[in-house]
Amino acid sequence: MRNSILISGTLAVAAALLAGGCSHSAKPAGGGAAPVLVATAFTTNVPVQIDPPPVGHVTPYSTVTIHSQIQGMISEIHFQEGQVVKKGDPLFTIDPRPAQAALEQARANLARDSGQLEYQRANYSRDQKLIAAKIISQDQLDTDKASLDAATGTVAADKAAITNALLNLEFCHIDAPVDGVTGSLQSYVGNVVKAPDDTLLTINQIHPIYVAFAVPEQYLPEIRQEMREHALKVSVTYQNMNVPPPAGELTFINNTVDETTGTIDLMATFPNENNALWPGQFVNVALTLSELTNAIVVPSQAVQTGQNGEFIYVVEPDQTVEERPVTIGITYQDETVVQNGLKAGETVVADGQSRLVPGAKVKITTAAQSGLATASSAAP
Repeated sequence: MRNSILISGTLAVAAALLAGGCSHSAKPAGGGAAPVLVATAFTTNVPVQIDPPPVGHVTPYSTVTIHSQIQGMISEIHFQEGQVVKKGDPLFTIDPRPAQAALEQARANLARDSGQLEYQRANYSRDQKLIAAKIISQDQLDTDKASLDAATGTVAADKAAITNALLNLEFCHIDAPVDGVTGSLQSYVGNVVKAPDDTLLTINQIHPIYVAFAVPEQYLPEIRQEMREHALKVSVTYQNMNVPPPAGELTFINNTVDETTGTIDLMATFPNENNALWPGQFVNVALTLSELTNAIVVPSQAVQTGQNGEFIYVVEPDQTVEERPVTIGITYQDETVVQNGLKAGETVVADGQSRLVPGAKVKITTAAQSGLATASSAAP
């Protein structure tokens, strides 16, 4: 009898506790309206991008290694390390005096041999008249003809030597072959450089510039299809970025899939007019495949997950909430596309859902007033 009374008392206490717990979950603590942050569902165009964003690295459009084409001593350097140079800007001057002396020697040889050529030409002309009168033999005529041909060849060689000397003199002045940024110096004033072995400088062309990255091969068919129809936009972000995200276009798809990683290498080209991208830099790449037009979006934190799937608390005109089941789509920049279950213009709870049950009364407030972690979103 005593045990029966004890069991009955225990059950009564448990029932009271259970009833109290159910009563507490039906409305906010204190019996008042729950403070919430809200946002308005709105329509916008949402880009369809690869998720998660791949990591890429910046590579120069071209890299040019500067060598001297002649051997000589560096007499002048016309730039600073790390300087931006334009095509044709002077970089180095190799001591031009040996090349100038070689040019003058070649011109002197041409003058001398040109006189000899004139003599042989006149001599052969006389021989032609004398052979007609049978004053000289045919052997003499042939010998003088050979001398004339040799003098002609010597003059041609002298002209070629002058051309070569002029080239060597031109090679004493080394100019930038492309627009770009200079690297560190490898040789300095006073160094004697050996052509073409010694490296003087490396120039990286960064206008435009490449960003190389890889994506899973599952995206390859869609990328190829979309690329045939229109240019695919690419943007990048990186740490401590203080400029708008650089924008470019996908310009290269590798011709094979990497068997070890199951990825395909891609490359995008960026104008990089403001030098926001630098060779060797690591960036987060956003490749836009297509765009959803007039999609209904809400802040991602408004979407909750329950036993029956995703739902959103919708604020009714009487300041109560409805638990609305929804079908969600992609997420972009902390906003989620709602495919079904919500209309544009409806007010949804963006934060404070833990205090709510269907039909609960709410009080729209700000983060500062409620102590909630996030601020409310607004339609653009």
